Amino acid sequence: MQKNIIFEDKHIIIAYKPAGIATQTARVGQQDMVSELKNYLAGKPEYKGRKESYLGLVHRLDQPVSGLLVFSKTKQASAELGRQITNGQIQKFYYAVVYGKPEVERGTLTDYLYKNPKTNRSVVVKEDFPQAKKAVLDFELIKTMLALDENSDLVNFAKSNKLGVVSLIDIRLITGRHHQIRVQMSHAGMPLLGDMKYGGELSKELSRRTGCRNVALCAYKLTLFHPVSGEKITFEKQPEGEIFFPFFSSGI
Repeated sequence: MQKNIIFEDKHIIIAYKPAGIATQTARVGQQDMVSELKNYLAGKPEYKGRKESYLGLVHRLDQPVSGLLVFSKTKQASAELGRQITNGQIQKFYYAVVYGKPEVERGTLTDYLYKNPKTNRSVVVKEDFPQAKKAVLDFELIKTMLALDENSDLVNFAKSNKLGVVSLIDIRLITGRHHQIRVQMSHAGMPLLGDMKYGGELSKELSRRTGCRNVALCAYKLTLFHPVSGEKITFEKQPEGEIFFPFFSSGI
């Protein structure tokens, strides 16, 4: 766990969550970030003798998604970071690998989402739909490349549908809704690779062929105000998933 800690002081921990690990879970025997960090803190000399080390969960990432998370080490820090989340002062940026290419290089997606508690799925609905919540994100196209070898049957078929490429998209999350990025990008015709819940048939098939088992989404940058000093601080980490490697190996 220590290798995944990006920053730590007396008040907060910034940690990188690998894809496939839950942020927090009640399932016995399943690894999660909260438990791992509590075990890490319990092993530190300054925590010796304490019944349990305090660790506040400020925000979450879906289990198949990787990226940066901020945790609080005191109740005071937890309250201040919670206030920043509510006020939109904590900014979160993501890299996503999507199937296809956006029609514009940058833009804003604004939708209304409804979370179905029975299926744990969110869907785009009309603004007046009961319990609908507004969802907003900004996106920018960074780089596009062929999905597979040019002679691949899948790519040839996809080319005829103008979807023969995958794209790296930089996303700034304005609101924080359930599965928001995955739902909105899929609804806009740019499903994320590895997303078997919201992806289309072509993106799912490509995910299987490329061995992309987790959602190709990484929270690579996090900006917040330190809960004690008030200093604006930013943390960044390049995605580790194999699906991202072709985009970053030659620079972006």
